[in-house]
Amino acid sequence: MPIQTLVLRLLLAVVLGGIIGWERETVDKPAGLRTLTLVCVGSTLFVLLSLDLIHAQGELAWDPLRIVAAIIQGIGFLGAGTVLQRGETVRGLTTAAALWAVTAVGVAVGFGMYTTAVLGAFTILLVLRGLHYITPHSDSK
Repeated sequence: MPIQTLVLRLLLAVVLGGIIGWERETVDKPAGLRTLTLVCVGSTLFVLLSLDLIHAQGELAWDPLRIVAAIIQGIGFLGAGTVLQRGETVRGLTTAAALWAVTAVGVAVGFGMYTTAVLGAFTILLVLRGLHYITPHSDSK
């Protein structure tokens, strides 16, 4: 893969993950700018590595979707660490969901699906910002 493509995809992952992370940061949530940017860049990087492995082998010996499945499993552990239960109150579900959703944006960027990634990031922002005004008290921290 050309270096320009790698740079473009990684920078787009930084921008999209950063925008969503900035939104979380402004409302003082546990996973903010750095965390969500790293999740987006990391998932993009794993996809890029899997695609490079395919090209390096010269045949379809590697299945990039296996790495995507592993990314999803791994982010589940990270998300689980953000969920807290105190009595009957559960906090952190929205943060865990944001981590999960940003991972999908990073995977889309990694595969070069730029329109999907940008629309996905916009939709995530719409849900995080827009639905907060509709149901301000149901948002989990």
